Amino acid sequence: MSQPAGPEIDRLIQLLAKLPGLGPRSARRAALKLIKDRRRLMAPLADALHAAAESISICGQCGNVDTSDPCHICADPRRDPSILCVVEDIADLWALERAKAFKGRYHVLGGVLSALDGVGPEELSFDALLARARVAEVGEVIIATSATVDGQTTAHYIKDRLAGCEVTVSRLAHGVPVGGELDYLDDGTLNAALTARRKL
Repeated sequence: MSQPAGPEIDRLIQLLAKLPGLGPRSARRAALKLIKDRRRLMAPLADALHAAAESISICGQCGNVDTSDPCHICADPRRDPSILCVVEDIADLWALERAKAFKGRYHVLGGVLSALDGVGPEELSFDALLARARVAEVGEVIIATSATVDGQTTAHYIKDRLAGCEVTVSRLAHGVPVGGELDYLDDGTLNAALTARRKL
């Protein structure tokens, strides 16, 4: 059976389908939208992708993705160098930045410890984190790994590794989200909320 479009369009659909949140059907819709609006969408997107591919680099200090090394966060003199927030991935760093609640610096691990996936301490940037935590100006390390089993395991591992450093180790609170109703929350979230309760 013949394809409804040429190999270039088929390749575009296949590449779009590899993006998170886009299956084959969504990729076809996105490709059609790009094709129908070539001048306003497709050409600028192609230029932006090319420019990003040429200029993106990984920050040598924190592991963030940016167009400069050190990244804009590490180079910002207004950021508090005494607080280091450890995140699993760049997406977590970006999420915290969107919230505009954290004014310190970050450290991207590159994932979490996972025996099932074969991810051990050597695959993640623990040694670089330890070196940064030993710098005199760092006074607190906030562990912002996820509340999954692997995230919790990674948090405990970080805490153990930082035991010899003169830093306060804290953890992001987990529990009831703002605007959340108790009836809709799972047991793990309710347990975490009760454990992390505080005085009013």
